[in-house]
Amino acid sequence: MVVTELQQRMQESFKDNVDEEYLMDCMRCGFCLPACPTYLVTNKDEIHSPRGRIALMKGMRDGDVVWDGSVEESFDMCLGCRACEPACPAGVQYGVLLEETRVAIEQVKTKSVVEKAVRKSTFDGVFADQKKMAGAVKLVQFYQKSGLQTVTRKIGFLNLFPPFMKEMEAVLPAIESKKKRATPSEPKTTTVAFFTGCLMDTLFQETNRKTIELLESLGVDVMIPKEQQCCGALHGHSGELEKGLRNARTNVDAFDSDSFDFIVNNAGGCGAFLSEYEKHLQSDTAYAEKTTRFSRKMIDISSLLVKLGLNERLKEIQVESKAIVTYQDSCHLRNVNKVFLEPRTLLQDAPGFEYKELIDAGSCCGSAGIYNILQPEMAKKILDLKMKGVKELQPAKVVTSNPGCLMQMQVGIQREGLEKEMQAVHIVDFLYDAIYKNQN
Repeated sequence: MVVTELQQRMQESFKDNVDEEYLMDCMRCGFCLPACPTYLVTNKDEIHSPRGRIALMKGMRDGDVVWDGSVEESFDMCLGCRACEPACPAGVQYGVLLEETRVAIEQVKTKSVVEKAVRKSTFDGVFADQKKMAGAVKLVQFYQKSGLQTVTRKIGFLNLFPPFMKEMEAVLPAIESKKKRATPSEPKTTTVAFFTGCLMDTLFQETNRKTIELLESLGVDVMIPKEQQCCGALHGHSGELEKGLRNARTNVDAFDSDSFDFIVNNAGGCGAFLSEYEKHLQSDTAYAEKTTRFSRKMIDISSLLVKLGLNERLKEIQVESKAIVTYQDSCHLRNVNKVFLEPRTLLQDAPGFEYKELIDAGSCCGSAGIYNILQPEMAKKILDLKMKGVKELQPAKVVTSNPGCLMQMQVGIQREGLEKEMQAVHIVDFLYDAIYKNQN
């Protein structure tokens, strides 16, 4: 094997960044294979399995594997859904290994001027400053409200773009101006701090508003720390972990208070990265204690709603008609935060609906952060598999717990021409409507 300068630098980067002990935890038993969407979609190609990728990581670290396009493709093709972790009897920390691998690659890989500019504007701009995110979303709002969207669609301008971009544009939520919070009159028994999220507080601000109203109706005093920023998950999944941890420290400082009982979030992807702040910052003496407090208070919205007794309130509402509702898991909510039963119990008790389990509900829908943008062909294949189960079940509502999953499922429904028969909705929007529409 000819050792080029790039090969040598890449090997050194893997040695510096990828933990050898974690690599050695893999017993190569293969229990992860049936859980891996890319392994299954690629006709069981080992290079696109967790076991195969760990072998490549070790080979790169040891200098036994030559860095080339096929190795890079294997790592790029990984969804990062972490379905392999619950399936692994040895407890391999695949999520850590994948993050470390992407950091190792990012530090050495040659980037074009355009890629450098995009990364800087994304990771140091929009996803590092909530004001910049809000500004970007205002441009989308102008596009929707000014009539420009109507004209753009009418003249077929979007046909000049790749099909997946046209599909994503079609499912963007209608962005409304923020409404002023009403002062709740119910007595408060619990205080929570709400992690509003960057996309959730801009593109999906109506879902955030309904989250607050639902909590307040259950006797919760909701606080919103103003200094919070994007959780940093996108940075961490894109080889920019240190920039993600910059956001993490900002958020830990913003939520470091004894004045609330829980820190609640309503986006599965954000929740997983937030819950792992403690792991990422445990060696930082200035933040180790703070992140421990942060992690102990972190809770997903569905878990908190169950804890607050929303199930009983749902049962009190009597509705005769029964439409089918099903649930598509957020990979990170299920595989990292282990939240599985709580959203299902809420849907089972929802008035006017009959809950039915979706085939392979725990398998990834193909969204995976920005995976459906970076890997549109593979994302489409994974979504097509998901939609087979949806079409077989024929639900009126497909409920999700993550904005990316929500938009991906909407794309799937639209692609199949099922918009008039079913709808993808966030679990908060679904529960809010189930309560308030049936009470009026």
